[in-house]
Amino acid sequence: MRKKVIAGNWKMNMLPNETIAFLDTFTPLVANAESEVILCVPYTDLFYALLTAQGTNIKIGAQNMHWEESGAYTGEVSPEMLKSIGVQYVIIGHSERRAYFAETDETVNKKLKSAHKVGLKPIVCVGESLEEREQGIAKEVIQNQVKQGLKDLTNAEIESTIVAYEPIWAIGTGKTATKEDANETIKWIREEIAEMYGIKSAEKLIIQYGGSVKSSNAKELFEMSDIDGGLVGGASLKPEEFAKIVNYKEG
Repeated sequence: MRKKVIAGNWKMNMLPNETIAFLDTFTPLVANAESEVILCVPYTDLFYALLTAQGTNIKIGAQNMHWEESGAYTGEVSPEMLKSIGVQYVIIGHSERRAYFAETDETVNKKLKSAHKVGLKPIVCVGESLEEREQGIAKEVIQNQVKQGLKDLTNAEIESTIVAYEPIWAIGTGKTATKEDANETIKWIREEIAEMYGIKSAEKLIIQYGGSVKSSNAKELFEMSDIDGGLVGGASLKPEEFAKIVNYKEG
């Protein structure tokens, strides 16, 4: 039985003082959570989040990193830098990074391998746009992202990777894929992984759903057979709302 993993992606929000205040409120609300709880915060909040979450069940992640260990890459942060301060998770290939910062399946794959090299757990995002969905090529798009972005890993590496299926048309729009649609796509992604790495590894792989997840729909989504939790955007900025998502079984 795979454990549910629920991660918040704060994107470019929250100052350090707001991060500390958030965690002060949020931590006791999720102290008995059965799910793995992750907060992926901006670089400037990492240190404060790590200190405040110390000794709790909340894991801290970053939202991006470069694939190189060091060098002349102004403005970038290496996997080793994140690992050295205690970061455990990192989001790779979010649709906003692909859309605004020219990330490709090739760079996603490089980052994925670099993350594993230093022992960071990557959360790799895949998903189709509304245009691609309407053209009937959603599966083709996701298949390319999976085949190219997740290639050439060891079985141990794929098993410690998290994949987040985020239909781009559902991110921040209030629209959500139906629970059946989301489950069907995630099941299909798992089958693609099984072709690449075998059924045993595919069954161990955590695949989340992301795209306007909130407390009102978390329970019905997370109780589907193949959805292993969520990557939560806007709703993760409110401690009470995010806690309700984490504690979805109580809803």
